[in-house]
Amino acid sequence: MFQKIFRGMCAAAVPCVVLGMVLIVTGCAPEAAAEYAEKAENTVVADGGAGDATLAAAIAAAPTIKVYKSPTCGCCALWVDHMREAGFELDVEDTLDMVGVKMDADVPLQLQTCHTALVGDYVFEGHIPAEVIARFLAEAPAARGLAVPDMPIGSPGMEFGDRVDPYDVIQFDAEGKTSVYERR
Repeated sequence: MFQKIFRGMCAAAVPCVVLGMVLIVTGCAPEAAAEYAEKAENTVVADGGAGDATLAAAIAAAPTIKVYKSPTCGCCALWVDHMREAGFELDVEDTLDMVGVKMDADVPLQLQTCHTALVGDYVFEGHIPAEVIARFLAEAPAARGLAVPDMPIGSPGMEFGDRVDPYDVIQFDAEGKTSVYERR
């Protein structure tokens, strides 16, 4: 929804950078925060199988992930919680200069969303599930990173009841070329 509004306003000559900062600074999906917290309290972790052990090993081997987010963004804080609950070690920095962070990280404009995470030479943009990041880090592909544009309902940090909208996890390279890494 935000992307449709964002694109429409950009087409109407509203400066995209200013609009992006308004969306980032004002926060995103605050109505999902209470519901996510309740869901997290009632979650039972399944007894691990081989896939869970592989995921846990990949997460344990991952270096600390540096996360940049707006101090007022509720969905970003929920994504940080999701990553920590999965076992990732995070260094979180609240900043009002998210546009600068994204430019410095070379995140393609069409993939930019609310928060940006960096680990090694990789960039992770938006509400990417922890297990996808773990698998990507374990595979270590020749790519710049992954992104989940559009802040889809049902992605980590964007939970809203039982609703889960389909979305793609996009892989991108240093030149900004994209491909679908995974469909959710």
